[in-house]
Order: sequence, then C-alpha cells, then structure tokens
Amino acid sequence: MMQINRKGAGSLPQLRTEPSHPGAALPEALWRTDQIRRAEVELAGAAGISLHDLMERAGSALFDHARRYWPEARHWWIFTGPGNNGGDGFVLARLALAAGLSVRVIAARDPSALKGEAHSAAAFAAAGGVVERFADDHRIPAGTSPGPDLVIDALLGSGTHRPLSPAMTEIVAAINALPAPVLAVDLPSGLDGDTGQVLGAVVQATRTLCLVGLKQGLLTGQGPSWCGELDLHPLGLALADWQAPAARRIDYPGLAPLLTPRPRSAHKGHHGRVLLVGGNQGMGGAILLAAMACLRSGAGLVRLCQHPANPAASLTQPELMGLPASVLLSAASGEACHPLAPAWESVRVLGPGLGRDEWARPLFEAALCRDLPLVLDADGLNWLAQGPRHQDNWVLTPHPAEAARLLGCSVAEVEADRFAAVVSLQARYGGVVLLKGAGTLIADGQQIWLCHEGNPGMAGGGMGDLLSGIIAALLAQGLGARDAACLGAVIHGEAADLAAAEGERGMLASDLLPWIRLLANPDTPDRLRRRWQNS
Repeated sequence: MMQINRKGAGSLPQLRTEPSHPGAALPEALWRTDQIRRAEVELAGAAGISLHDLMERAGSALFDHARRYWPEARHWWIFTGPGNNGGDGFVLARLALAAGLSVRVIAARDPSALKGEAHSAAAFAAAGGVVERFADDHRIPAGTSPGPDLVIDALLGSGTHRPLSPAMTEIVAAINALPAPVLAVDLPSGLDGDTGQVLGAVVQATRTLCLVGLKQGLLTGQGPSWCGELDLHPLGLALADWQAPAARRIDYPGLAPLLTPRPRSAHKGHHGRVLLVGGNQGMGGAILLAAMACLRSGAGLVRLCQHPANPAASLTQPELMGLPASVLLSAASGEACHPLAPAWESVRVLGPGLGRDEWARPLFEAALCRDLPLVLDADGLNWLAQGPRHQDNWVLTPHPAEAARLLGCSVAEVEADRFAAVVSLQARYGGVVLLKGAGTLIADGQQIWLCHEGNPGMAGGGMGDLLSGIIAALLAQGLGARDAACLGAVIHGEAADLAAAEGERGMLASDLLPWIRLLANPDTPDRLRRRWQNS
C-alpha cells in the first residue's frame, strides 16, 4: 500500500513509494461522515471506550503527529471551534503545554459555551492554559507571544455541510494569512468531508490527520487541493469489521495483478480487435491518440473509422488500419457491401473527435450497439445526452461538463457532489460510468471506486482520448467493464505521474504513451520498484 503525498497547494495527491512510518499507509476504504459518527459511538461503546477517552486519543495522536513532522516548532497556535474538533484541539494544547512548548489557544466561541468539549477545555485551563477569543473586530488578539511556527486547525469537524458563517470565514482567512505550516484536525475547516466541496472558505492545510476513517471528500473535488499531505489515525477503532464503506480507493499497485502474463503461444487474435469511431474533419488527433493508447495497452488489432478528409492513420502509425465510414453505415442498414460489413471488431470506441455535425449524427447511430462492449466518450456522450438511453454493455467516461449535459444540470452541480453525480449517471444510463476529474470516480450500480492517481499536468487536450483507448484495449483482452474501467483509470493516472517527472506544465497527452506501455505489462511493478529504489 502506498501513501498520499502532496507536492504543493493546488496539486492532486501523489504517491509516495514507501510509507513515512509503520502504519502510515492509507487504507482502501472511504467513508461518509455520518458513517464515521455512527462508528465512533458503536465501536467505541463495544470496546468500552468512552467518547472522552476517544477525544484524549485523538489529541494524543495529533500531538505525536505534529512533533513528528515539525520537531523544531516551539510556538503553536491552536484555533478551536465548537464540537469534538475543538475538544481534540484542547487536548492537544494541554499535551503541548506539558511538553514545555509555547501554546496559544484562540477560540471561535467562548469556552463557557462549550458542550461536549468542555471537559477538555477545563483540563487545559487547570493545567495553566489560557484561552483567547477571536476578536469581535475579526482580528486575532494582539497577545504577547511570538508568531507561530505551527498552526493547528481544530475549528470545525466533519459534520459541517453548510456554508461557513461570516465570523468563521474571517477566522479561516486569518489562519490562511499566517506564515506557518498548518495541521488540520480530521479535515480542513470549510471542506465538506462527503463531497470535497468548499463551503465558502476553507483552511489551506499543509498536512491533514484524518481520524478514525478516511473521509471520501478529501480525495475528490476540491479536497486534494486543500488537505495537503494526508495521513490517517484510526484511534484504535476497527472500521474494517464494521460495515461496507461508501467507496474504495484504487491505485496501480493494487490492480496491476489483473494484468496476467500472456502465454508463449499468444497471437494477435487472442487479444481482441478494437474499432474506434470518430475523428471528424480537423479532429483526427483525438481518435489517433485513443488508437495509439489502445495499441500501447495491448489490443491485438486496431482499426479507425474517421472522416475521409483526414490523413490515413497508417501514415502516422503503420500498425493502425482504416475502415471507411460508408462501410459502417452500410453494415448498420443491413447492406452487405464490404467484407467487413459484419462486425469485425470485439470492442468499439465511439466519440473521440466525432463532432456534432451532420456527418457525425448518422455515424453515431450506426456505431451504437448492444452486442459488443462499447466505450463512449467525448462527442459520443454529447450525442447521447440529446437522446438518452440505458444500456448495460458500455463504459461511459464523461468529464464534468459532459456529465452535466447527460444529467441536464450545471457543471457546478456536478462538482458540488461528484459521488451523487456518478451514481445518478449510472442509474440513468446503465453500464459502468467513469467520472473524470480530480479524484476520478467509477460506479457500476453496486460500488463506487476512487482513483486518486494523476496530476494537474493532465489538464490538457487529448488526455481523455488516451483513457478511452486504454479501457477499450483492456476490454478487448478479456477484462469485464468494471475491471477495465478501474484498471484503465489507474494506468492512465500513474502514466501521467511518471511522465510528470520532467514537469507537469507543458506535459502532452502523447508523453504518456511510453509509460502506458510499461504499465500495461504484468511485470512492471517489479521493474518500477527497482527503478524507484535506484533513483
């Protein structure tokens, strides 16, 4: 298992090849915040652990975490709010005070108004600690202590799902203005732990120590941009034995075993035939990228059906074959005018560069099928949005704008709750749905998977076309739709992470092709491990 590591503000989580310390690797299970709240009550009760003891454990875990990553920090500013997060902050403050550190606690609420966390605040005060209120004029109290070399965000917990109040927004802004690293308790204040949506304002964390279970919103939507480096402490509660998680995290090392070795007697006919349909006039690059990724992912034979004005694909890549659009149209109408009129292919890809003009419309209808695995992407999805239908043989791969068209809503609504969006897409259209973006989501009607691999260098033309080709090649080689979508997503993201070694900005989709080939081979994990160890 690998741990998430963040390079800098605004970037997606990256993979670190070795955990930073024993037990630091993140689990696969992802949870909703309501599940975590129930688990805390049920599992702690079953283990004879009081909620006060659980708060003590949380504060102790945070203290150890802060000392581990900022051992030189001597001046800690701890911002506390109402609820359990504030209580965790008071426990942390008491422990830091006992360790001889300079501790300043700035509370969003008068400690006399505290409820569940009142005991922890009282214990801090009994130990000689002083609590300051965030000033009514929305400024941090002047105080007399030095500036912070570590800030702790213990303002709001995972139960926050509404926009922050004006007062809390001011506190968040004050934290973000401090020139010191920030450790967020459980999740950055202002981030929805279920969706990854920013609730008006959010703390920019350097690290986040997630407690009990990994909240799903930290890994998708805006979550990866704000949580910093992400770690988990279960506080002694065994969620794995409790109930099914809301989603599961996937990565390349976990899914690489799906790539079984080929027998020595293998030939091209054993690895599937893929027909890609798209490439309208002036958009031949999209279908060519998809086809190249398909070849590099191991498909036996690949054929393109594109606009006749485009150069023949074989001029760019001799291994690619062509199919005139007229043949596909004739086959769809029942005419037998060509030896390839009966379905030659075992998998179809429909949409890269297809366009939305009168040349594309009949080709879209002709290429739709129910008797072959089908990957639908790009303008194929836009045509589908105009005539919705439900099929179980396809993999749909929308980005947020395409998802919004398919659902008849805005992009903002899709991004506000990506989990709800991917579930709605799958329910409406069937098959397997892969919602691209920061924290790609895959749903098959039974389970949701989250791929956190990848980086901002993927924000460029042609990246989605590569993914379509990878998934189609995996389908052609015998994987089911769910496995092909999940494995395709992690190959795509891991290839981008490897290609980004030379920089994210300016990375091209075609830069991923050599890495896709490397990752599509079953012995790659061993070779990559040796490469990582020698680097």
